[in-house]
Amino acid sequence: MKIVFMGTPDYAVGALEALIRAGHEITAVVTQPDKAKGRSDSLQYPPVKECALTHGLTVFQPERVKRPEAVDRLRTYEADVFIVAAFGQILSREILDLPPYGCLNIHASLLPRYRGASPIQHVIIDGEERTGITIMQMDAGIDTGDILYQKEIPIDRQDTYQSLYGKLTALGGETVVEALEMLRQGALIPRKQTEEESCYAPLITKEMGRIDFSGDAFSIERLIHGMNPWPSAYTSYQGKQLKIWEALAREEEGSVPEPGIIVSVGRQDFTVATGRGLLQVLEVQLAGKKRMSARDFLLGMRLTPGEKLGQ
Repeated sequence: MKIVFMGTPDYAVGALEALIRAGHEITAVVTQPDKAKGRSDSLQYPPVKECALTHGLTVFQPERVKRPEAVDRLRTYEADVFIVAAFGQILSREILDLPPYGCLNIHASLLPRYRGASPIQHVIIDGEERTGITIMQMDAGIDTGDILYQKEIPIDRQDTYQSLYGKLTALGGETVVEALEMLRQGALIPRKQTEEESCYAPLITKEMGRIDFSGDAFSIERLIHGMNPWPSAYTSYQGKQLKIWEALAREEEGSVPEPGIIVSVGRQDFTVATGRGLLQVLEVQLAGKKRMSARDFLLGMRLTPGEKLGQ
């Protein structure tokens, strides 16, 4: 099929590569404008643009894709369908209606669950057992269009945002290729989303990474995983920010000290009380220092039981 591909981050690169391998003709790649990065303010290409240029594809980077001149340019690209993966701009009805098969979105959740900008982090934080990819027929709403095809995968307890992002990036490419073959055969059957089953995954902010030790240990473990590597889960120690990159929750019978209190310090880790259960801290990063194992951290810091995190 002839495709206009619209996407920006690494997540979209997997799908673009998969479509190229499957033999589809990419008539144009639409992505966000280059952004200045670092002290030199040198422009950095979006990952999708880098991929497109590697394959010699036409790249279009509109500031606002809904502007009349941008829509007119989209009309010049011959396409059966537009494939959209984390493009980063809202498409107008005029754009949605341009290709014969409309615009299909590769969404990183099992819709109608986790509509919105940050589904991968939220499924981990919320303790979901499964997630996946939804190929959706785009409409004027935010992730509200008809479901065309879905594939799901389990979420492991050890999964972080980074690891699950990688799994879903690969699954997105696999899923969209299968969906397009079914589309070609007329085998896709649209299914309306049920509002009763829907929930929203709002954009993740840095403030959401602040650890509240009055919560239960397993919820805190999931927060740490869901915020790894960005924006990170954090607390404070002796007035400095302390990021916690890896931790293991466990139940504790009987009473535990006040939440945030360090209850034990070993050679490889240290353990913190929570509102329910204990949190065994395995990897940290103190402000101004590099990320390191709890073992290396304890070699340079004299933590003692009874000290409190988060003050």
